[in-house]
Amino acid sequence: MKTFLLPGVALLLLAACTSEPAKTAPVVKDPEYLGGRSAFQKMYVASRGWNRDAQGFRLSSALTKDSLGHDGKSGVWQATFASAAHNTAKPYTWCGSNQADVDRGVTPGSEDSYSPTNTSTHVFDIAFLKSDSDEAYLTALKHGGQKLLDQDPNQPVLYLLDWDGPDNSLVWHVVFGESRNDFKLSVLVNASNGEYIRAEK
Repeated sequence: MKTFLLPGVALLLLAACTSEPAKTAPVVKDPEYLGGRSAFQKMYVASRGWNRDAQGFRLSSALTKDSLGHDGKSGVWQATFASAAHNTAKPYTWCGSNQADVDRGVTPGSEDSYSPTNTSTHVFDIAFLKSDSDEAYLTALKHGGQKLLDQDPNQPVLYLLDWDGPDNSLVWHVVFGESRNDFKLSVLVNASNGEYIRAEK
């Protein structure tokens, strides 16, 4: 009986080894767009794995072909964190877009030097970030932003979050334009209470 079973088993094993696995098309995930606070929290967790004392000092959105930054959300957010104990800073990027040059998820960048005395890179406690970018967007619409969108529905909107020294507060900059240096309107909103501060043109 064994002399008949063994050749049969060998043939089955040979067939299993030579057969090619079924080819499947790569799964393309739907794009994901987040408000700044949610994206920042994801990067904040990653930064704490880098240095336990890491705190953010800047958060900004980026434009992609599939996201113009409307509704306070973006497919790409970038944050920079600093470690005062090590005098170093490290950028992180969160991506949910299929149209960006970075991988989806959280990606760390390269370390750089950091000085705690530099006022332009003033770190902030995440507890101050209570009002999200979607709320800042709605506030900005009431102070000139809606007029720009009525004129151009494809008007890009960028978001920048940092500590404002003169106001001593965490501030959203809702920028209607291609960049901080090329914009039609920038509306400043308090990121702790959502209150309108001022508009810049």
